[in-house]
Amino acid sequence: MLSLVALFVLPFSKALREWYARVIPLLWTVTKILGAIVTLSWVMGIAYLSYSSPATLRSPVFWGFFVGSYTYLAVMLWIDGPLSIAGLIIMFRFLRRIWRVMSKVLLTFSGLSFLALGAWARSLPQLRGSQWNLKDTLIRAGAIVAGVVFVLFILATLLPFLLDRLEGRGFSAFVGARHVRSEKSGFLTVISVLAICGVSLSSCALSSVVSVMGGFSQDLKRKILGNNAHIIVDQTSQAGWTSHEEVLERIRKTPHVLAATPIVQGEVMVSSPSNLAGVIVKGVDTGTIRDVIELGNNIDVGKFEYLEHPDRLVRLPPSEVIGIGPGGEQYLKGPDLSLGTDLDPAVALAIAPKPARPGIIIGRELSKTLHVYVGDEVTLVSPLGDLGPMGVMPRTKKFRIAAVFFSGMYEYDATQAYIDIDAARQYFTMDGKVTRIDVKVDEAERAELSTPVVKEAIARPDLRVRDWREMNRNLFSALKLERIATFIILSIAIMVASFCIICTLLLMVTEKGKEIAILKALGASDGAILRTFMLEGVIIGAIGTIFGVTAGFAVCAGLAWFGLRLDPDVYYIDRLPIAVNGWDFLTVAVSALTICTLATVYPAYAASTLRPVEGLRHE
Repeated sequence: MLSLVALFVLPFSKALREWYARVIPLLWTVTKILGAIVTLSWVMGIAYLSYSSPATLRSPVFWGFFVGSYTYLAVMLWIDGPLSIAGLIIMFRFLRRIWRVMSKVLLTFSGLSFLALGAWARSLPQLRGSQWNLKDTLIRAGAIVAGVVFVLFILATLLPFLLDRLEGRGFSAFVGARHVRSEKSGFLTVISVLAICGVSLSSCALSSVVSVMGGFSQDLKRKILGNNAHIIVDQTSQAGWTSHEEVLERIRKTPHVLAATPIVQGEVMVSSPSNLAGVIVKGVDTGTIRDVIELGNNIDVGKFEYLEHPDRLVRLPPSEVIGIGPGGEQYLKGPDLSLGTDLDPAVALAIAPKPARPGIIIGRELSKTLHVYVGDEVTLVSPLGDLGPMGVMPRTKKFRIAAVFFSGMYEYDATQAYIDIDAARQYFTMDGKVTRIDVKVDEAERAELSTPVVKEAIARPDLRVRDWREMNRNLFSALKLERIATFIILSIAIMVASFCIICTLLLMVTEKGKEIAILKALGASDGAILRTFMLEGVIIGAIGTIFGVTAGFAVCAGLAWFGLRLDPDVYYIDRLPIAVNGWDFLTVAVSALTICTLATVYPAYAASTLRPVEGLRHE
């Protein structure tokens, strides 16, 4: 299309004809090189076909393709290539003339698009399970893109105003800003634009990745704190111990402690009619456990009250949700079949009222593994059983599913189960004993400060006290190291982009040698020249950094606001976690500006050491 436009304009444009005449020598040189390559390729192909398939050489289609390749090469080199470039130049000049009007139109359009798509995205329903909707995803993505474009157009509109203010700050600022805004340098202008784009993309990528990694870290920390206590009091042997009531009272009276609850824990096998799995069973005090962890808030199906009153599980209401399918569909209990006198005895036995069993709360992944729903029976099997005639017999007991929880961590949802503490003591034969005490403090981030206070309060050397950071030290150390390594690696990308700034300034020094000499002859000092070229590089780096960090902030804010849907079956999270931390963006901005400033030192020093007589010698 551009070639047709330029071909139509060519007879009426003197400037275009002159430009075309100037590039003819270059086109002739390129034609000879490419023609020689194509000819050599055809000679080798004809020589190969003369031995392998001589009949092909007698085909008119083969020779038509032979002539067509040279014709296509000539058209591409002499018509499409030059005229396409000319058309781009014409379009670029036309856009420059209408840029002020077009920028306002685009700014208004992007702003209205952001408002419309943003309101639409915020009104979309939250999907559950593995549901995924292409329409919703496109709307959310469109809102984020429109917001980023709107912010970039605002910055592009403010850029000339900021450069105007900078030009009034003094001699060095005036000359440096004028060099950046100069459109007569041609090739140097292209390199400057590439340098700005490189710094922008690197800064945007670095700030976005740091925010995403911070979001994953915060999401992991939230899930750990939601399913584990801030401080745990237990024995090294993990055995049961007595006199826990006195220890509980002392802990609850400790400053900064909000709640404490006893736990009886053991490892068993759980089996259903279709499968079995190994789990960690925790016997909890139903009155205090919800004050320490978020078990009650994480219930996905069923009710926590069924753990306190398991007799209600025998007759669930027909509208009770007992499970959720892979697509988010809800499974209801349905009406109970009435027992009639004309029923078959086997059928009557199958639908007879089931006996009451103690309740158990299991994770979503464990319920999928066992293929059970709320109200179904499972059997706990412990290898530490009673001694019988055949040796140690496993201890078994039946429980009924009271609820299914979803913690957001696969490890917990697949291996954790909760029962009442009295049932756990009876099952594990720990009358009057507990295996640990879970403690919640008012500030989880400062739990390590409360650990020695709790240890001093209980005054029992046989018990150890650990906080959640100590128990997950390896995990968070790995996350921190990964975040630092990612920051360093992506900072190298900014260093690579800063090389364009070095090239721009070095070529600028070479091109502006005469101007530098004139400025020095008029009285400009070496320090003024040094500051001028350093400021020019800093302006290029600052423009790229501001655009990049702002774009990264807009992307992260949009993702945090509108959300990006992920498949929970793959990532085990339903949306991409984002942590919009101002200090992270400030760190990225300072790092990028520091790298770009260091990149200007040598070119600016080379410009300051240029002697006037050397710059004017050939003038």
